[in-house]
Amino acid sequence: MKKQFRIVSSLAVAAVAMVLLGSCGADPDSPGLEYMPDMYRSAAIEPYVDYGEVRGEFNEEAKMTISAKVPPMGTVPYYGTDSATVAMMLPYARLANNAFKITHGMYDAELTSEDTYALAAADKNPLELTEENVEEIFANGKYIFNSKCAHCHGTKGDGNGPMMESGAFVGVPDYANLTNLSDGQMFYSIYYGKGMMGAHGSLLNKKEIWTVVHYIRKFQNPDYGPGMENDVAEGDEPADEEGAMDNEDNDQ
Repeated sequence: MKKQFRIVSSLAVAAVAMVLLGSCGADPDSPGLEYMPDMYRSAAIEPYVDYGEVRGEFNEEAKMTISAKVPPMGTVPYYGTDSATVAMMLPYARLANNAFKITHGMYDAELTSEDTYALAAADKNPLELTEENVEEIFANGKYIFNSKCAHCHGTKGDGNGPMMESGAFVGVPDYANLTNLSDGQMFYSIYYGKGMMGAHGSLLNKKEIWTVVHYIRKFQNPDYGPGMENDVAEGDEPADEEGAMDNEDNDQ
């Protein structure tokens, strides 16, 4: 019996030794064999990782996709070296009015007592329309509008979106009747929200909002834009990948 016990003990020690030695490697920097990597190696999505290449595996589709989370309020993502684009994407200079604490729950945001909606009437659309870019801007504007606005405003901007037809909301205006609004006031309303409409500043970056402002003008004037015919039908895709203007680039 003792002999059998010694044999079993010896086999157990040998097995443990084999396991321990097997977990070692010639590389002094190697952590050894990982038996339960999920216990200590997080599989969670990391905020600042290039998912085009992960652990030697390449994903061509993700290489040009920004995977970082939305930057903290007040920071400015990198938008290249074009001065006009950088200036357009800087943090919005106008603050929300104090009333937004009540109407839109902006308790933590920096607010002002000024009537900034009225002041926004002086703001011009910095995204200039030219014969070279007008088709791309309208295509991108249609794509953004149909995905972010049409559920209330309707694909033709007449205020008859699915949410209105269902009876969930009422009172959405027809853009054709809002020709007195300036570009700056449209931007302000989209960025901070107005009335029953919530803020879209966290959903769309400034270039996207100005693009939508251009597109809304087509509802009001079929001849708006150089060399373009009225085209406000449903469902166009953005003109290109950059034109889709990924939402994770949004700045505050």
